[in-house]
Amino acid sequence: MPKVKIPRKSTLVDMTAMCDVAFLLLTFFILTSKFRPQEPVQIDMPGSRAERKIAEQNIMILTVNKDGKVFFGVDNQKVRTRMLERMMATYPDVAFTEAQKLKFATTESFGVPFQQLPDLLDGTIKNDDSAPGIPVDSTSSRYQRNELADWIFAGRVADNELRQQGEIQSEGIAVAVKGDGSTDYPKIKKVMETLVEKKVNKFNLVTALKGGDSMAAEE
Repeated sequence: MPKVKIPRKSTLVDMTAMCDVAFLLLTFFILTSKFRPQEPVQIDMPGSRAERKIAEQNIMILTVNKDGKVFFGVDNQKVRTRMLERMMATYPDVAFTEAQKLKFATTESFGVPFQQLPDLLDGTIKNDDSAPGIPVDSTSSRYQRNELADWIFAGRVADNELRQQGEIQSEGIAVAVKGDGSTDYPKIKKVMETLVEKKVNKFNLVTALKGGDSMAAEE
C-alpha cells in the first residue's frame, strides 16, 4: 500500500499586523513621554544611607551649587504661572511680556534676582553657574528683601490656590533642598533657615546612593 503523502503547508507568517502594532506603541510612548530638561547647574550631591526616594511630581526644589548660589524651581507649569503673577504683585516695577511669561512657564529652575529674570528669559543672561543666584538675604537684593523667601511663599500659595480650585490634584507641594557636597555649610543653613521662616518645617535633603539614585533624608 502506498504511503499517504501529507501536503506541506507554508510556514510563512505574515508579520505586517504585528509590526504595525509595535510601531503604534512606539509612537504612543514617544509622543506621551516627558523628558526632564537638563538642570542649569551640575550638583555633586553628598552620599547618604537614606533609602526613600524624593517625590517625582508637584515638587519645589531649592538647589545650591558649590559656590553657594541658590537656584529655585517647581515642576508644575500651572503653579509656575500663578507663582509669577504673585511675584509680579510683590515686585510691581518689574514688567514681563507675554512671551516672557510663556517662557517662564517652561523654565523648571532659575537663579537670578527678580529684576534680572526678564533678561534671563530673553537669553541675555545664561541660566547656569555664571548666574548670580537668588538673593537669600536683604543685603544682596536690590529691594532689600530675602527674595528666596518670597519665591517659596508665592509657590506654596499658588499651589494651594490651584488645589482649592481643582486645577491640580495633590496633597500639597513637596519641598526639597539639593546642595553640592562641597558647598559651605552656612550657605545651606541659610536656605534651611529661610524655609523655617516661611513655616516650611518639613522638607527633604536630596542625597545620592552608590547606585546613583536621588534619595531624600527628611528634615
